[in-house]
Amino acid sequence: MAEILLFRLYAPLASFGTVAVGEQRPSQTHPGKSLIVGLLGAALGIRRDEEARLAGLSSAYGLAVLQLRPGQLLRDYHTAQVPSQTDLKKAPHFTRRDELRAAPRSELNTILSARDYRSEALHVIAVWRRADSTETPTLPELATALERPRFTLYVGRKSCPLAFPLAPQIVDAPDLLSAFKVELTDFSSRWQIVSSGPGFDRRLLPQRLGIGRLLGTDPAWLFWEDGDAADPPSGLETLQTHTRNDASLSRKRWQFGPRLEQMAAWPKAELSA
Repeated sequence: MAEILLFRLYAPLASFGTVAVGEQRPSQTHPGKSLIVGLLGAALGIRRDEEARLAGLSSAYGLAVLQLRPGQLLRDYHTAQVPSQTDLKKAPHFTRRDELRAAPRSELNTILSARDYRSEALHVIAVWRRADSTETPTLPELATALERPRFTLYVGRKSCPLAFPLAPQIVDAPDLLSAFKVELTDFSSRWQIVSSGPGFDRRLLPQRLGIGRLLGTDPAWLFWEDGDAADPPSGLETLQTHTRNDASLSRKRWQFGPRLEQMAAWPKAELSA
């Protein structure tokens, strides 16, 4: 049996970054390890320049992602004005306003980019502890941090806030399949609970829909790390193993390394079985 922390990730807009070259800023259909480590780090109050602590989070925990709904692709033609690097070096800057004041308006450069987002994507995240280390938080400490985050949480970009609470819970399960079934068994009622606060328009969310009707009939996809021998088994047959460049090497320099990820299909008809 393995102790596994589960939480759901849902936002009106999300960006699951991948290799970006030049003006093209694409998005994967599901979040990668760097996004989840950054999310956990923000919840714990770890700053971007604390690279040793972030590296400890990345190596100490395994990751699996259940993609219930990939969301629809939305592409934004994005323009931004920035001063040159020479001007930035001459003036201290901590905010966007400081950056724009570093040079006269006539000398600002315009950067063009096409940025991809996923609209209405829904995923369930599983995290488990790989090593007993006093330097990294326990799963209950992670769950508490996700319920009361130190920094604002967002999904990929600062313009992508969460739409619902993460609703973390810790389960004991023999494999990832069993762990996700625990999360999804009472799926509809758990969504009803988080949508019952004051001011929430209940017409925005179906109240008495089973998970099959809520999510459609397409298969869900399970992605998990191909890593430590002590990791819990998936419970599904691997269809494909691929390399994803989302292992964060340096948050300050935006450097990422390769990571092996396995994937399998899970018919949604079985999710509520």
